[in-house]
Formats: sequence, structure tokens, C-alpha cells
Amino acid sequence: MRAVVITKPGEPDVLAVEDVPDPVPAPGELLVEVAAAGVNRADLLQRAGHYPPPPGAPAWPGLEVAGTVVGRGSGLGDGDLQVGDRVAALLAGGGYAELVTVPAALALRVPEGLSLVDAAALPEALATVWSNLRAARLSPGENLLVRGGSGGVGSVAVQLAHVLGTRVIATAGGPQRTARVRDLGADVALDHREPDLVARVLDATDGHGVDVVLDVLGAGGLADNLAMLADDGRLVVIGMQQGRRGELDLAVLLAKRASILGTTLRSRPHHQKVAIMDGVRRHAWPFVADGSVLPVVHTCLPFDRAADAHRMLESGEAFGKVLLIP
Repeated sequence: MRAVVITKPGEPDVLAVEDVPDPVPAPGELLVEVAAAGVNRADLLQRAGHYPPPPGAPAWPGLEVAGTVVGRGSGLGDGDLQVGDRVAALLAGGGYAELVTVPAALALRVPEGLSLVDAAALPEALATVWSNLRAARLSPGENLLVRGGSGGVGSVAVQLAHVLGTRVIATAGGPQRTARVRDLGADVALDHREPDLVARVLDATDGHGVDVVLDVLGAGGLADNLAMLADDGRLVVIGMQQGRRGELDLAVLLAKRASILGTTLRSRPHHQKVAIMDGVRRHAWPFVADGSVLPVVHTCLPFDRAADAHRMLESGEAFGKVLLIP
């Protein structure tokens, strides 16, 4: 089969399409013919040599796919997914390929009416959003700030939080992007390029601040995020787009009785990923099935343009997900 491999980590144009051995499903696994693979910032880190795949995962990138089951390992019963089923799946790696293997517990049946290609935009984002909003104990009626509402994760976070009854404030760059984020369900969409974001968030919450911040900026957003939190607020850091080290005013943290949570998804133990995907299957995927939460796809590119796909994410050009097509 063909896969997009990293020929020399750390250099910009190191992605090449090469022939690699076909995967063989282990017990409890599905063999999936890939219709599309989602591109994530973790893939960019892996390409740069900063995020090696976990033991046992393929060497090439790709944390989510959608496709058709074409084989099954031993140990799966009649109640499990079958050959011919359309699935979207969360992977530890190896999604940039024509075929993947995935534990059946990490695969979701794609509902009728949803494009199989578009479904590839959802597994990683939904798993990330669902697990972190649960960890933050976000409740209906609370205020959630999504930093980066136009991104692959942010565009899903806005939709899911909205249907769960949260008041959503989201940031994006420029009036066109903020308008699109508002269309996704944000009650308030703020242009992060304009000054005084903290003041505008406090104004949007009548001075109360937000109960939860879902943050992809990391170090660069620490001070503002803390200033925008309400008393007993929770800051959830899921990205490091503006650095991994920063200063924090502990006096403000203590005065607000605030909490800071940080999580990754890829490096979690298998049993935790299974629990997360079970939560997605039961509590978030029904909103996908009824059309309340939709994949947001910026563009689809063929495998031989994988480098262009990475550049789109790095530049901030993409609104939603970029997908690769075998």
C-alpha cells in the first residue's frame, strides 16, 4: 500500500509517498480502507521530530481516519463492526495510508447522510473536546471561552458546547472568520486581532468572567486566560501554539480559586482512549447523527500534497480541518 512517510524529521519538505507493507489486524482490531485522513498539529510536531509515535504505532503520521472495514482480526463477534461498515476511527498513528488497523473500540459507525470523507474530520477533535470538557466539569449555563474557534478542534468545541447548553464565547482572526464561528453556534465571537481581548470577554460576561477556557495557545495565553477566568474557573490547556514555558501570577490563581488542567490524547493508555471514545459514542456522536454537530472541512488534498496540508495548518489559513485523500 501507499503511505505518506517522514523521510528526514526536522526539515520542512520531508513528506513523501512511498510503498509500505500492508497492515494485518491483530485480535480485536479492524482493517480499514481509508477514504480520508485528518491532519492535526500533532502531525506537524511529529514531522519536526518533536513527537515520536508511541510504541507499536506506524512510523508515519495520522491520528484519525474514516473509511470502510475490509477485514477483522480474531476475537470480534457478531455485535461488533463488520466488513463493509463505514467507520471513523481514532489512531495512535499511521493514518496517512491507504489501509490502517484500529482497535474496534476506537471506531465509530458513520451515520447515513454523513460523507465518509468528511467524517475523517471528527474523531480526534471530538475525543479531545469531549474528554476535556468532562475533565473541566463544564455544566449547562456556564460560560466557555474557546481560544481558536476556527481551528479543527475549536470548530467542533463550539458546536458541541452549544448543543450541550453552554454559553459559548470563541475567538478567531478577522471578521469573516468570527462570523463563521458565530454561525457554528458561538453566542459571542471575538476577533483576537483586535486589542483588549480580556476587557471584551469580561464585558460579554457582565464582568463575571468565563467558567472554563479551552486553550490551544499555551504559554502565550496564560496571563490573559487567567485574567478572563471567573472565580472557581478552570483553564484547560490542550495546545502550545505560542510556546511551552510561561510565567503565571499565582496570587491571581489563588484569589480566584482557579484550576489549571493540561491533557494530551495520543499518549494516553489504551484503556483511557477506549473510555473516551465510549463517552463520545454515547454522548457526542448522537449529535453528529442528527446533524447538530457537523464536520468543518477546509479542503481535501491528495497524499502527494501532504506538505501543502501541513503548511495550511502552520500558516493559520485553514478554517476547520484539512483532510488527505489516498
